[in-house]
Amino acid sequence: MTDQKPIAYDAYQQLADRYAARVDTKPHNAYYELPAMLSLMPDVSGCRVLDAGCGTGLYTAWLLDQGTTVTSLDASPAMLDHARTRTEGRADLRLHDLSQPVPFLPDETFDLVVSSLVLHYLEDWRVPLGEFHRVLRPDGLLLFSTGHPAKEMKFSPSGAYFQTELTGAYWHGFGGEPIFVPFFRRPLTAITEALYHAGFMIERLIEPQPTETFRQADPDHYAKLLQMPDFLCIRARRTS
Repeated sequence: MTDQKPIAYDAYQQLADRYAARVDTKPHNAYYELPAMLSLMPDVSGCRVLDAGCGTGLYTAWLLDQGTTVTSLDASPAMLDHARTRTEGRADLRLHDLSQPVPFLPDETFDLVVSSLVLHYLEDWRVPLGEFHRVLRPDGLLLFSTGHPAKEMKFSPSGAYFQTELTGAYWHGFGGEPIFVPFFRRPLTAITEALYHAGFMIERLIEPQPTETFRQADPDHYAKLLQMPDFLCIRARRTS
């Protein structure tokens, strides 16, 4: 990593233990984002996968269980420690800030890149998308989730939808004192155009729906998510 820390570095360092303890059952993760992402997942058996922003290893562990070979990157040492524990040496785990190039990964190495709820911590997507394109094999897939532009407008400091701007929110769902987590909100056009210019074609774009298990675990947020989605999930294919 560079000397400059990612914007959410301190928050994730503080949250790591609580995040690891709850991510498997926290409704927004386990019963909302995860099912939506898995609905877009191709058959991965025998594939080489890059988990870009692996956090505590939720997706890395799932992918390993499907018979994949996984390389995982994360900018938080504390999160990566939990991923090491969870994956028990089965994955190649690297400390890396996705805003920077990944020179240690060869060209056209991976069949799939998965990036769960991490790109909204980066202001400029040209480097990460460019690197995803470079390391994917021809016709490889990128599967990622990010904040929903409509929902994130309520956090806009300017009120200008078409700006990409730094904002943030307090996280209350992991126990203990709420922690302020900064992120960049952006319009839908900024997302789709970044993919286009990086050489990706969107195959599917979905706005997740909360599952029945979510309703049982958290009926209040279930009702809210039926009115306004929190996340956006996209599957895109390398086209050039």
